[in-house]
Amino acid sequence: MTNPTLAVIVGSNHRGSINRKLAQAIARLAAGRFDVEFLQIDDLPMFSQDLEADVPAPVTRLKKEIERADALLVVTPEHNRSIPAVLKNAIDWAGRPYGQNSWNGKLVMITGTTPGAIGAAFAQQHLRFVLGVLGALVLGRETYITFKPELIDEAGNIADDATAVFLEGFVDKLASLATRLAPAAQRAAA
Repeated sequence: MTNPTLAVIVGSNHRGSINRKLAQAIARLAAGRFDVEFLQIDDLPMFSQDLEADVPAPVTRLKKEIERADALLVVTPEHNRSIPAVLKNAIDWAGRPYGQNSWNGKLVMITGTTPGAIGAAFAQQHLRFVLGVLGALVLGRETYITFKPELIDEAGNIADDATAVFLEGFVDKLASLATRLAPAAQRAAA
């Protein structure tokens, strides 16, 4: 049987994003359990229903990538106690046009990090709500990660043992659920 596909969305367009570093480290933890691909969201135009008649190519690409994925990992910072505009824009585009919601039925793990003690808690709460409204199957429990410079080593791995074990538990659960929920045709092809 082939590995399920994990599509990773980083909710930041900042080049030095600590959330991108965390996402890459989680992708390393997922190796062997998932085939991982990172999705680009910073090239999407701002959502407008005026553009739905002729959906822009980056939107079409994103929707197809989400639809192909067996599971998604969304790693987000917190902006003004909520989700960043670039991430909300991607969510809105992938949920549209009406009747063509790419999020519906998708298995999603949410996490994020900030230097503060509550590790993007409000952003994750808002993201959980928005994705739930769109029909995504959001993995339960909370994954608030406080970012410290020593959290991720120079090789890009989670250096804190307790955090690595904690996140591996989530990745294991996500892989187990993704495998069980994979379409029958995909399992048969394996």
